[in-house]
Amino acid sequence: MNDFTRSPRSSPSARRLSGVLMAALCMAAVCGIVASTSNAASLEEIKKRGYMVVATEDNYPPFEFVQDGQPAGLDHDLYKLLKEWAGFQVRQEILPWQGLLAGVVSGQFDVALSAATISDQRAQQLYFSMPIAEATHYYMKRKGDGRIQSIKDLSGLTAGTQQGSSIHQRMPEVDALLQKTGGKLGKVSLYASYPEAYQDLANGRIDYVLNIVVAISDVIRKRPNDFELGQAVVPIGYHAWAVKRGNKDIRDFLNQFFTDQRKNGNLYRLQEKWLGRSFPDLPWEAKLPGNRPMPE
Repeated sequence: MNDFTRSPRSSPSARRLSGVLMAALCMAAVCGIVASTSNAASLEEIKKRGYMVVATEDNYPPFEFVQDGQPAGLDHDLYKLLKEWAGFQVRQEILPWQGLLAGVVSGQFDVALSAATISDQRAQQLYFSMPIAEATHYYMKRKGDGRIQSIKDLSGLTAGTQQGSSIHQRMPEVDALLQKTGGKLGKVSLYASYPEAYQDLANGRIDYVLNIVVAISDVIRKRPNDFELGQAVVPIGYHAWAVKRGNKDIRDFLNQFFTDQRKNGNLYRLQEKWLGRSFPDLPWEAKLPGNRPMPE
């Protein structure tokens, strides 16, 4: 759909969730996603009914966000291309991240047309298309914060990230990295969307934000006097669209779409437009972090 609404945001104090809740939120929002008996539609069923339903996050620049009252970003431009290419209607719903993957697993949506980061636990319930961009996670700090010069300096400091994000799931890896330097992971504040975390970082409520390097670089380009790029905190990862695990025909349909867009140059052109660079060396199939193969 073209018309959309955005859910109201809660107050900063309500948004910043305690570390005690972190494991439970990971299980509900990332790891288990949902328990559902619903069956997602097959490609044949989608063609018979004449339309596919896709879900896109409301606030994850530069991939998907609102600009001048209209959807904008890499995924929205790819959505326009998919509508022309598909051969049937593609209906879009825009919603907060926390309900998006759960809606795909439950069968409410056919595709997560969103920059989902591929992870081990998500792969237990989802199939992923070939990547649309690299998604390696870095830390970002306030401009001029001399306390943080390298990863070891993050020890004990307060981090911010999005609730239900893949790096939220991978916090034990960040903690293990810090322990190798003699440190430990400090408090983790969780947010409904990344822009809220960026604002709290700028205001000094948290010490650093963990996000993928493309998104962080986009923020720094727009606010060079506020933020600085740090270092990678986990191995290389990728962004991709997702479908319910078992829906091989829809995954293959999306891979054919992306194959065509890579061969005609559209994907690389849109990456340059929205991400500031292209990724011509992306793998031609989904990969787990560290370029590991996906589970069967």
